[in-house]
Amino acid sequence: MNRKIAPAVLRGSALAFAATLALTACGGGGNDAGGGSADGANADDVAAALEEGGELTVWAWDLTVQDVAAEFEELHPNVDVEVVNAGTGNDQYTALQNAIAAGSGVPDVAQIEYFALPQFALADSLTDIGALGASDLEGTFSPGPWNAVQQGEGIYGLPMDAGPMVMYYNTEVFEKFGVEIPATWDEYVAAAKTIHEADPDVYITNDTGDAGLTTSLIWQAGGKPYTVDGTDVSIDFTDEGSTQFAETWQQLIEDDLVAPINSWTDEWYQGLGDGTIATLNTGAWMPGNFESGVQAGAGKWRVAPLPQWEEGGTATAENGGSSLAVPSATENAALAYAFLDYASVGDGVQTRIDGGAFPATTADLESEEFLNREFEYFGGQKANELFAESAANVVEGWSYLPFQVYANSIFNDTAGQAYVSDTPLMDGLKSWQDASIKYGTDQGFTVSE
Repeated sequence: MNRKIAPAVLRGSALAFAATLALTACGGGGNDAGGGSADGANADDVAAALEEGGELTVWAWDLTVQDVAAEFEELHPNVDVEVVNAGTGNDQYTALQNAIAAGSGVPDVAQIEYFALPQFALADSLTDIGALGASDLEGTFSPGPWNAVQQGEGIYGLPMDAGPMVMYYNTEVFEKFGVEIPATWDEYVAAAKTIHEADPDVYITNDTGDAGLTTSLIWQAGGKPYTVDGTDVSIDFTDEGSTQFAETWQQLIEDDLVAPINSWTDEWYQGLGDGTIATLNTGAWMPGNFESGVQAGAGKWRVAPLPQWEEGGTATAENGGSSLAVPSATENAALAYAFLDYASVGDGVQTRIDGGAFPATTADLESEEFLNREFEYFGGQKANELFAESAANVVEGWSYLPFQVYANSIFNDTAGQAYVSDTPLMDGLKSWQDASIKYGTDQGFTVSE
């Protein structure tokens, strides 16, 4: 995924979107899993819709979707696809919810990140595409993304890409200070101390409080702070995985071992380029951003497995990634699904890979061509081997809240206070938990600790 904004920084319109959408979440039909239906349509209707043709409007900020649409039109001359950039991430979600509320202007296909998908599905805003063919795709995608597009017994999108986590690191920094590449988070903390003591201007990483990174690392640690069953929700950041993350990250915060720099800023790109930020723990979609935004680091950076909570472990988590979904309001669900299938399962996948996307399809993750690609930026390293290995080792059983967009938006005012004050991170997580429980309860969810 070609990220250009911080995935956890949500403000203004995102708050309005979250409130409006959650208010509708408990007022839909009787389907506990949420989401709309395709009015009895099936795979035969998809083939018929392709033959008949028609017009599709696709909302997506990912630039590779435009190329996919052009190819789809070439294959199906009787189909016209208009790709609209209605905003990135939360800006698009606000526009989409406004269109849904107004009952007009809703696209036939929408790009929706995995953490936001449950919120739309539970609000009956997305079509359950299982009967259109999605239910036959078990095993087509890596576990993390495939789990993310399912809610209850429904399937509400097809994975576009994935964000299995790895550690990107600057070889020059580690060689300069004689530090081994950390294989565990304890080693990571030790490396952070050694590097920063040797040069106070150099940090192991940057972090000013990021909801996405926090939940991803808790996920990797085996934590399950969120459990969701329709509108019944539990939020508990005192489980073992959450506690393990908080206790480890607290050491980095207390000793000022993480750079107080916001991601996706000019200062951040500069730090990655000049070596004052030595590592980045994030998804496999990051290489394109290194190549375009950190030219000064070319040849210096490499990819390593994500540090482990237990020595010898292989556990990873997802960070980022998007699906393509079919809004319930469309009158072209069958044709829209045909586009989803082409973009997420068919030849459109290779088009997106060529454009820098990281696939969620197991066939591509296992192909020799993909695995043997050498990344010039990473000194000729076959980075896809590590990305694919991470994708296969994502811890199962993670759930996002049906109001995760809102929960992420209040992270900096709750848990994020640990990064700018004396508030312990565990206390910050408790504050985040309490605020999320209150919000969910106010919106009609049944929420417990």
